[in-house]
Amino acid sequence: MSLSDTPWYHVVSRCVRRAYLCGEDFSSGKNYEHRRGWIEGRIRELSSIFAIDVAAYAVMSNHYHIVVRIDAERAAGWGDDEVLARWTRLFTGPVPVRKYLGSERDDLNPSDLANIAALADTYRKRLYDLSWFMRVLNETIARMANAEDGVTGRFWEGRFKSQALLDDQALLTAMAYVDLNPIRAGLAETPEQSEHTSVRRRIVDLSAKSTENESSAAKNNTAPVKRVRKVAAQLRRQEAEQLRPEDELQGLATAPLLGFSSSTREAGAIPFTLPDYLELVDVLGRVVHPAKRGFIPATTPAILSRLEIDLDTFVTSADQFLKGFGSAVGAPQRLADLARNRQCRYLRGMGKARSVFGGATKTIGHPHSY
Repeated sequence: MSLSDTPWYHVVSRCVRRAYLCGEDFSSGKNYEHRRGWIEGRIRELSSIFAIDVAAYAVMSNHYHIVVRIDAERAAGWGDDEVLARWTRLFTGPVPVRKYLGSERDDLNPSDLANIAALADTYRKRLYDLSWFMRVLNETIARMANAEDGVTGRFWEGRFKSQALLDDQALLTAMAYVDLNPIRAGLAETPEQSEHTSVRRRIVDLSAKSTENESSAAKNNTAPVKRVRKVAAQLRRQEAEQLRPEDELQGLATAPLLGFSSSTREAGAIPFTLPDYLELVDVLGRVVHPAKRGFIPATTPAILSRLEIDLDTFVTSADQFLKGFGSAVGAPQRLADLARNRQCRYLRGMGKARSVFGGATKTIGHPHSY
């Protein structure tokens, strides 16, 4: 990942052997749907701690997708005290840090304070590191699931996969692709019925239907989860820094989803309007439905015209779209620029980019994107 190329990324993580460990296990007959609520809630909780905003997500039975924006500048503006406070909401922290944040700060000597300042700098970098975000997310979910099943071992397939989203077209495509996952899988017919997705969360919030908060509901509906085993004999080494046990993570606040802003180009916002995006997802949701694949509606969402995305190609390949790209998604010129910056001769996805995006070169945040 290179934040100099783009702060936007599409991330996917799969269960081991692609088993339905967050859905209905057809081999055993057990239903683990409640774990999708765990993941959805934890994604939003971690976003409130890390300098990583969530633009879209979809939690499926054997994998999940997230589209994020990494805000390194925000993390750089946090003071040492805030950094330490954020980090220790997740990790125990070494003894000097715990003393510094507690009532024993005055007992620390200059050497301790210097070490704490160095640790704060390390933690600050981790708080905008996507790898650390994913590590905490996956480890805590695996820990809860293993405790519930009374087993040990791997829950996730391995390291997550990510794609850099280089421009507005790539961001829009990835968000729509992610939000349409339940519809493509035949689990829902409309965006508002697509449980554990960001588009449904946005629709619920937009409708102001005062339904129960989905994050807290997910925890309350999760069948009594066994208290997670004490990690490593409950801090057997006081100096060791360990991820806090699940019962200590239950009080984490949730962050709102990243907002939309087209006209004002608000820094860090998703560069479209929410009504445009909801219209696009609704139209594509019906188009991509297996019974209607290939049908192009008479009314094309204006957002596709503004971004010069070819509707025919986008519709016919929407269910497999991101698989046509490698480590980055974007218009042809953006992929060419990235290949040159990486000093490589080719990036997978150039053919797909030409067919869908044509010659579009509008980049995220460019003042003349529209």
